[in-house]
Amino acid sequence: MGRWEPNARERLAKAALELYSERGYEQTTVAEIAKRAGLTERTYFRHYADKREVLFDGSGALQELFVNAVAEAPGSAAPIDAMAAGLEAVSTVFVDRREHSRRRQAVIVANAELQERELIKLSSLSAALADALRRRGVGEPAASLTAEAGVAVFKVGFERWTAASEDLTLGQAMRESLEKLKAVTAGA
Repeated sequence: MGRWEPNARERLAKAALELYSERGYEQTTVAEIAKRAGLTERTYFRHYADKREVLFDGSGALQELFVNAVAEAPGSAAPIDAMAAGLEAVSTVFVDRREHSRRRQAVIVANAELQERELIKLSSLSAALADALRRRGVGEPAASLTAEAGVAVFKVGFERWTAASEDLTLGQAMRESLEKLKAVTAGA
C-alpha cells in the first residue's frame, strides 16, 4: 500500500468519485475506495467521517470564502450587492473544474441521501450568510431573505453551469441568475 505517498485526501476523493460514477454510490464501499486509492480504510476515516462526506470536502472552505466576501463587500453596498460579491468570489473556486463538478453533481442527483446532505450544507451556508449580513447591519427579515436568495442563485447558477454545453463560466451563470432574480422581484 502506498500510505506514505502524498495527497492521500485527494487520492481518496478521486477514487470515490470514480467508483460512485462507475458503480453508484450505494454499491461502493469505503474499503473499495481506499483500495482504489492505494490506502487503507483506517486512512480513509482519518480524512473523512463517512462515505458521503468525501463528496462534500471543501464545503467548509467554500462557505468561509462566500461569507468573508459578503462581509468584506464595501459598506455602502446593498445587501444583494454584498451577496453578489460572495457569488463572484465563490465562482473563482470552480475555474477548470466543470467536468469534476458535473460528475459529482450526477452522483448526488442519483441518490436521495446525498441530496439530503447537500440540502443540509446549503442550509448551513444560508445561515452563515444571514449572520454575515446581520453583522453588516442588515435587519431581519432582510438578512435571511437575502441569504436564501443568494443560496438559490448559487444553486441555480451552479446547475446551469454544470448542464451548459456552451462556454459559460460559473461567474457568468451566477451573474445571469442574479439578474433574473432581480428582474423577477422588480416585477419585470
